[in-house]
Amino acid sequence: MKAAALILAACVPLTACVGFKDVADQLARQQARTFVNAEVESRFPGVDATPITNCVIDNASAQEIVTIAGGIALGNTEAASNTVSTILQRPATLQCTAGNYFDGFFRGLG
Repeated sequence: MKAAALILAACVPLTACVGFKDVADQLARQQARTFVNAEVESRFPGVDATPITNCVIDNASAQEIVTIAGGIALGNTEAASNTVSTILQRPATLQCTAGNYFDGFFRGLG
């Protein structure tokens, strides 16, 4: 929590350039990304979590990002975890994940 306050304090001067809403969105997304990555790593040990995490974040609504980030800040990781589960099951998230892994696989063959 202390780190988040320091980051926010460092970003406040930037709000005039990019807008407070944009800064708040980026902070929430980064907090959510950290949680999602850890969640994916625990669910799929030994798998590179980054492509899955990117797909989850890209397919999350603004409210879901807030739920995940807020769940971490408030200690309600169960709500955050349930939200990640919901996003992981969406067809668009599954297609994104499969596409990321197949792209990486075929790139590795070349």
